[in-house]
Amino acid sequence: MSGLRDRMNRLRGNSASEDTKMFEEIVNERVENEAVSEAEAMVEAEEHIDEAEEVLSPKWKKLGVQLQSNETGQFLLRKIVYPLDYQHGTHTLSELGLVAGKLKAFHPGDDKTAEANQIMFLDLETTGLGVGTGNVPFMVGLAYQGEDSIIVEQAVIRHPAEERAMLAYLAEKLNDYTFLATYNGKTFDWPVMQNRFILNGFHRGMWQPLHLDFLHPARSIWRNTLASCKLSHVEEERLGITRLDDVPGSLAPQLYFEFLATGDPDTLEGVFRHNEIDMLSLVSLAIRFGHLLDDMEAATFLRPDQPEEMVRTGLWLERMGSYKLPDILFEQVVRSEIAAPSALLMLAARDKKAGNWGRAVLLWQKVIIHSSLAYGIYSIEACTELAMYYEHKQKDFQTALQYAREALEHMGSQPLQRRDKKKSAELEALRKRISRLTGKAERYGYLK
Repeated sequence: MSGLRDRMNRLRGNSASEDTKMFEEIVNERVENEAVSEAEAMVEAEEHIDEAEEVLSPKWKKLGVQLQSNETGQFLLRKIVYPLDYQHGTHTLSELGLVAGKLKAFHPGDDKTAEANQIMFLDLETTGLGVGTGNVPFMVGLAYQGEDSIIVEQAVIRHPAEERAMLAYLAEKLNDYTFLATYNGKTFDWPVMQNRFILNGFHRGMWQPLHLDFLHPARSIWRNTLASCKLSHVEEERLGITRLDDVPGSLAPQLYFEFLATGDPDTLEGVFRHNEIDMLSLVSLAIRFGHLLDDMEAATFLRPDQPEEMVRTGLWLERMGSYKLPDILFEQVVRSEIAAPSALLMLAARDKKAGNWGRAVLLWQKVIIHSSLAYGIYSIEACTELAMYYEHKQKDFQTALQYAREALEHMGSQPLQRRDKKKSAELEALRKRISRLTGKAERYGYLK
């Protein structure tokens, strides 16, 4: 009888005393009024409780959670509908429809078009951090565009037996979409889901989406300009989103295990809200990257204002096949008086590869002029590049030798660099270059 009471407690969210009282009332009433045996009354009580399981406790309903059933079992589902005019930080959700097509640049070789209603956003809350079979997604967050809204769904399991029903629901729903949008989903979220689908027998005809993993462009653009590329940090620094009293995602497993121990749905309230904001932020991030890929010259507020971020944004856009905005950003960097040597060298490397030697030389010279002693390491690279340029492109061996010697002088002011094997190799290569250039300069009469 105690096992049945525990089962009632887990599934219905009632206290142990309430469960005991309910069970005993059912049994006693049948035994006294119907003259049945206690064993028969217990069977009938269990049937009564099975029916009662279909009704969730008020605590679940307060969270907006409903019971979902399919042919494989039951799980919980929370659905929140946001109108398209809802503003999440800088962006309004309706903007997704305007720029979704530009996200096709993530898959240029595929003939499928990217439309807002074909993108499924996904974010998991799991029992651990790995992608192995022991890591179970207890909450699967989805977001997608309806006719006039963005819909966020959160599928939740109260215990492992409900996972198969949840996966059956997801397998059917995901097949209606072409693109999967995540943040680090290629490495984590989607491999975890694939493992769970396979383990539960849903591997046949498994969904094969075109993936839009926004972590990769976030790192490409903000790697050195933001303290962290975590979604919560990116949304605060670049999307105008501020979370209040947010439960960190790292605490989600601990809170879920606490829920399993107590059966109290209130334990998961913060996890629901954290995941919900994650889903909206994913939509906002899709909008931001879509705008950048759209080369929106008029939307100046979207453009980066830090030189290094300008360069990194332009480089990412060029890799994605977009060239109009990069040209604008690169020219702003060249004219900037505050651009760090690292940003100038990054752009110079791009120009060297593209054969834009005029601007590359200008940038290397600018690095040398603006580099202080603290930036000696950048002057070494700039001088070395100029030495190679004048030797191989201009055949001006005297100027090449001057830059090579200047690079050696800067390298001598960085004694710690000599302890590094790579730097030691570079020092030796520079000395050989000076020796070679000295010989060429003497041969052609530049030196006496």
